[in-house]
Amino acid sequence: MDDRSQRLRQARIAKGFETAAAAADAFGWNRNTYASNENGNAPFSYRRAKDYASAFGVRPEWLYDSAGAMQPAAEAGLVRVIGNVGANPEGLVLFATGQDAGDLAPIPPGGTEQAVALRVVGHSMRGVADDGALIYFEDQRTPPTPDMLGHVVVVETDTDEVLVKRLLRGSRTGRYDLESVAGPTRHDARIRWAAHITAIIPPFQARRIIRGAA
Repeated sequence: MDDRSQRLRQARIAKGFETAAAAADAFGWNRNTYASNENGNAPFSYRRAKDYASAFGVRPEWLYDSAGAMQPAAEAGLVRVIGNVGANPEGLVLFATGQDAGDLAPIPPGGTEQAVALRVVGHSMRGVADDGALIYFEDQRTPPTPDMLGHVVVVETDTDEVLVKRLLRGSRTGRYDLESVAGPTRHDARIRWAAHITAIIPPFQARRIIRGAA
């Protein structure tokens, strides 16, 4: 799989489609053609990249040749609310699920334009973030660092799950235990990237600052 096809896969997952077939069906693409583009067997053109970028809400320049940011720029001082978290006991991040396309929130104190926010749904994260809260993190996609150990962070596992968990040292190098706020601890997970949580905004304030929220 080349870098372009990897970015296509990343964009598809970030949009909330678990499989290539699900994305192809949703947008009326030929399943085989899309699968070949995503697995690298059939490199796609810039014209096709523009179609995929429009569907997945990313910049075509980033998708085609990694130029610039993945996402279109938000309004000055605002960042995107990219999905829900805590909608099930595993604390799985559901990208773009239940979100309006224009959902934006102010950059938190200490945050940058690379920040993104998640909306907490349900009570599986009670004690950390209540139903309706916003969780911010910097969307930098870098490997875990030692200063993250013992803290609740956002992680992506090698099984394509994005989770909010307490990061603990695993039984051997390169493995991590992921402790849930509610539910069992996952042991010896492989982590692709991890990000510190930069801010948690309580539900009352979150409702007031989300652009377009009721």
